[in-house]
Amino acid sequence: MAHFRRSIFLLLAASLLSPVGSADEPVSIELRILETTDIHMHLVDYDYYRDEPSVSIGFSRVASLIHQARDEVVNSVLVDNGDLIQGAPLGDYVAYENGLPESTIHPVYRIMNQLGYTVANLGNHEFNFGLPFLQQSLAGANFPYVSANVYRDDGDDDPSNNQHYIDPYIIVTTELMASDGNAYPVNIGYIGFTPPQITFWDMDHLQGKIIAKDIVETARQLVPEMKAKGADIVVAIPHSGLYDTPRKGMDENATYHLAQVAGIDAILFGHSHRVFPGDPEIAAYPGVDNQAGTVFGVPAVMPGFWGSHLGLVDLTLQQQNGRWQRVAGHTSVRAIAERVDGRFQPLVEADASINKLVQPEHQATLNYMRQKVGQTSVRIHSYFALAADDPSVQLVNNAQRWYAQRAIRATEFDGLPVLSAAAPFKSGGRAGPDYYTDIAVGDVALIHLKDLYVYPNDLKVVKLNGAEVLDWLERSAGQFYQIDPQQSAPQQLVNRAFPSYNFDVIDGIEYEIDITQPSRYDVEGALINPSANRIVNARFNGKPLDHTQWFLVVTNNYRAGGGGQFPNMDGSRTVIHAPDKNRAVVAQYLASAQFDASIDQNWQFANNLGKANVIFQTSPVAKALAPKNLLPVAHASGAQAEFRLQP
Repeated sequence: MAHFRRSIFLLLAASLLSPVGSADEPVSIELRILETTDIHMHLVDYDYYRDEPSVSIGFSRVASLIHQARDEVVNSVLVDNGDLIQGAPLGDYVAYENGLPESTIHPVYRIMNQLGYTVANLGNHEFNFGLPFLQQSLAGANFPYVSANVYRDDGDDDPSNNQHYIDPYIIVTTELMASDGNAYPVNIGYIGFTPPQITFWDMDHLQGKIIAKDIVETARQLVPEMKAKGADIVVAIPHSGLYDTPRKGMDENATYHLAQVAGIDAILFGHSHRVFPGDPEIAAYPGVDNQAGTVFGVPAVMPGFWGSHLGLVDLTLQQQNGRWQRVAGHTSVRAIAERVDGRFQPLVEADASINKLVQPEHQATLNYMRQKVGQTSVRIHSYFALAADDPSVQLVNNAQRWYAQRAIRATEFDGLPVLSAAAPFKSGGRAGPDYYTDIAVGDVALIHLKDLYVYPNDLKVVKLNGAEVLDWLERSAGQFYQIDPQQSAPQQLVNRAFPSYNFDVIDGIEYEIDITQPSRYDVEGALINPSANRIVNARFNGKPLDHTQWFLVVTNNYRAGGGGQFPNMDGSRTVIHAPDKNRAVVAQYLASAQFDASIDQNWQFANNLGKANVIFQTSPVAKALAPKNLLPVAHASGAQAEFRLQP
């Protein structure tokens, strides 16, 4: 539904003062499209992991921006891009602890119904809790959902008769006020997309039920169909990031190529938790206009994550050949907070009515999170997880190996060496200098458990040989920039374009990372330097790693199913589908007598940096916790603490 926020008096006054609609000045419509994305159940302005209010996250704060942005214009529509129902402890509480009684509306849809959303798209995380829960949740939304590249699996191997899981697109006839003071019906088409990798990432939930197809090919097929059915403008809502890497087909991040599909008038994208316009990396891509917020001339916007921003697309429409068409457009983003001296300061207050809507579930989540599950005798933090062996990753790897070693007893896999792969989920970066795990000595509660393992992944075990294990680590080592050992000027260690959840540390073997060498894989996982070897001196049980020896590697369903584009990971190498989630395994380990978070220093950087001045940045809180291989250096702004790497 369009929202008319200005008075008829103002419209009439504008039409009297400016004689529009003449041959010299054609009638035009100004339409504002508002986007939220990647809320991930951060519904209230509260950080569950720190157990304190937050000014930098929350649906209730971005709701205030929605009200403001609507009040500024005559015509607006509101769209969500997906990844709503999973991601914060509140989401897990609703899905696992409380459930959704048949008559209950999911709390996120209570909010969205009140805000008056026009349409929404399915993200990949909507499938994390299975199709029955998803369907039950969507039943509470009083607005439509679209998803064009997700189909029901009919099992007949004939793609020509595949039926969409939900509507691929909708065309909504919307009354919009024009510059002449009259209202005109405009047919707005909305089409949604999600990463086709969902069928691997959530294989246990989706196998035999859902198939997914290529985003760009689907758009090429359906956008002309939408136009033929009367869509004046087409709004694409891809839950897919934007990178200028060559198109391979079935791309997870396809928005750059989607923008080149003819007939699309606006793109509201998400998934990669970035902000556009504004992201300097995206701004440098060919075809991107960061000032106008366009990609190959198409207005496009991505408003961050967890309610950090609101996306705005402002289009100008005029009638041409009897139909309304986009003649101009630009995009912008608005933040709920800004960083001042390293700390977030609010730019908008929370909508109290939104917080009130979900107060019962919020309080129940807090009670649930504060339950004690164990104790720790060491401080568990992730401040240096990207620069040294780390207690938070070590704990997860210890837990996973402990679980798998028991699980394979008296099975065909008994006797195979067990390795474990885990990555730091909270390591600063785009999420800010406060986004780290930090658990004090003493009691460990569920609130800490979800801090240690953010996602509700299912534990998987894959079988690989030594060469494939090393290739896995080569992909992980893309986390780092290539360092010139002859260059004494400061060089950054960590490539923040590489998500830290793809920096897997594999425990059970020892190895070094030679960052003077190029990465074998690019940020997206494409093989770019086949002969590159950053992983050196790899050893197992004190001996050089045998490339032909078989190993079991414990991981999660995301990685085992192809998440992160790791070599050999496509679901086919999985040999154990555990009945437990990784987080539950960590909880069991915390309560066991074997619990230990002490680092074993199984990996380090190769000692060949020469005179290179390699800089690592982390939270100022970490200054007193630095490992021996990091020496503190001065930092003027105070927003980050800087250290120099000393292998």
